[in-house]
Amino acid sequence: MKIKLLIICIFSIFSLKTTAQITPAGQVLEGLSMPSATLGYAVNYAIYLPPDYKESTRFYPVVYLLHGYTDNETGWIQFGEVNMAADRAIASREIPSMIIVMPDAKATWYMNNADGSQKFEDMFVQEFIPYIDKTYRTRAKKEFRGVSGLSMGGFGSLLYSLKHPDLFAACAAFSAAVWTEEEVKAMPTTSRDGLFEKLFGLTKEKTLLTPHYRANSIIDLAGSLPKEQIEKVRFYIDCGDDDFLYKGNAALHVLLRDRQIKHEFRVRDGGHTWVYWRTGIVDGLKFIGESFHR
Repeated sequence: MKIKLLIICIFSIFSLKTTAQITPAGQVLEGLSMPSATLGYAVNYAIYLPPDYKESTRFYPVVYLLHGYTDNETGWIQFGEVNMAADRAIASREIPSMIIVMPDAKATWYMNNADGSQKFEDMFVQEFIPYIDKTYRTRAKKEFRGVSGLSMGGFGSLLYSLKHPDLFAACAAFSAAVWTEEEVKAMPTTSRDGLFEKLFGLTKEKTLLTPHYRANSIIDLAGSLPKEQIEKVRFYIDCGDDDFLYKGNAALHVLLRDRQIKHEFRVRDGGHTWVYWRTGIVDGLKFIGESFHR
C-alpha cells in the first residue's frame, strides 16, 4: 500500500510539472515607443504577443489595456501579471489568442485636457491605434478590438468606448475612476497637485463641473448619449465592495439599468488593489474575447 501511494504521489507531481512546462508562453516586449506629433513626445508602450505569434502568419484581435494613476506601461505586467494570466487562459481556451497593448498615459487621464495643451485622446485615436495596426499583425476592425483598464485606466476605457463606439467591440472597466456629481462638487481642486483643475478647468464657483468636465464625465455621457450609440459596445464593469470608487461605479450601473442599456456589473470582495485586479482580469478578457467570436 505504501509503495502504491508513493507511486501515485510521484505521478501526481510529475503531471503537475509537465502541465506547467507545456503551457506556452507569450512574448512581452517593453521599452517600446511611438513618436507622437500630437503630443510632441514619444509615447512609451509595452505589448504582449500570444504564444503562437512568432510561428504563425495570422492576424490577431487586440485589447488595449490601460494602467492606473501613478503607474506606467509596465504596471499590468509587473504587478498585474497579465502575461501569465493570458498564457494560462489561452492555453485553457478561456480566451482567444490576442495581442495586449499597454500604453503609458502618464497622468493625462487618457483625455484631452481643458486648455488643449495635451491631447492624449486625439493621439490615441488618430496615431496610436493606427500605429499598432500597422506595426503588428492585428485584425484592424472594430469587431476585433477591445479596451480595458483599472482606475484611471478604467475611466479611459469607458471614455473611449462611449465617445468612439465605432472603434471598440467591448470594454472591461475595473475600479473605474467614475464620480457622482456630488462627489465632484466636494472634490478640492488642489487635490493631486491641481491635476483635476488642469484636466477639467474651473467654474466661476471654483468647482470642476465645467463644460469640459461634462463633455468627458462618464456619468454625463452615459446619461446623455443616444442609447443605440452606447449599445454599439458591450460593457463589463467591475468594482470591489471595499473600493473607494464604489459610489460612482454603482451609480453608473443604476443609470445604465434605468436606461435599459445592456451591460455586465460585478461587485466582488476586495478594494482598490492589485490583488483585486489580478484575480479579475481573465474574466474581463474573457468578456472581451467573446466579442471576437462568431
